[in-house]
Amino acid sequence: MLKSKSINPANITATRRNASVLEKYKAQGVNVTSNNSEAVSNANLIIMGLKPHHILQELDKLKGELRDDQVVVSLATGITLEELQNTLENPTAIFRAMPNTGTTVSESVTCICGNENAAEKEDTIKQLFDILGSTVVIHENLMEAATVLGACGIAFVLRFIRGMIQGGIQIGFDAKTAGLIVNQTVKGAAQLLIENGEHPEYEIDKVTTPRGCTIAGLNEMEHNGFSSALIKGIVSSYDKIEK
Repeated sequence: MLKSKSINPANITATRRNASVLEKYKAQGVNVTSNNSEAVSNANLIIMGLKPHHILQELDKLKGELRDDQVVVSLATGITLEELQNTLENPTAIFRAMPNTGTTVSESVTCICGNENAAEKEDTIKQLFDILGSTVVIHENLMEAATVLGACGIAFVLRFIRGMIQGGIQIGFDAKTAGLIVNQTVKGAAQLLIENGEHPEYEIDKVTTPRGCTIAGLNEMEHNGFSSALIKGIVSSYDKIEK
């Protein structure tokens, strides 16, 4: 958000139990404190970047200090809007949001959903997370699936990229050059789909010629369970959240 320069740093307050780790943000004009009560007292929007087993405890401590006109955004996986609402015990607008680590380069995809009091604030929250990439409004029953596909998905894609680089090294490239080629290839593939709006198979068909090297490689991957393994991994992550 600071990189985008669309928000005045003086309007941001960051908290951490050990506030000293936030010094780099303080140097950029952000208000820094270890006191959550102090942080929320004058806030219009409160983003709770806490682990699932901590967030309800912290909200319970703050509930007497929050106003009805404030907006609360939870980034915690698996904690429902109902649980958040029951903890706060007031008609606050509450959102769940699931970004991914692409926020670091403003290329995240963030899925959001809100409670019944959140409709008027939805555009504001969407605009906020659009600073960090793209934002998708979904139904709450898809938030766990969004966590797997968007947040866990970063790791899945990175593992695929690592495999591509390892293959590149085996066929003759040094690691650095292989990385440059693979990273740009993956970026280009994603951009093709984003800009053209086509199904992946449409773009695959463009580069698979009869008896060619591309189809030989694709078929070998599928014979070894490439797509199946990926789907099973996604489902396994989802099942873990559900449990």
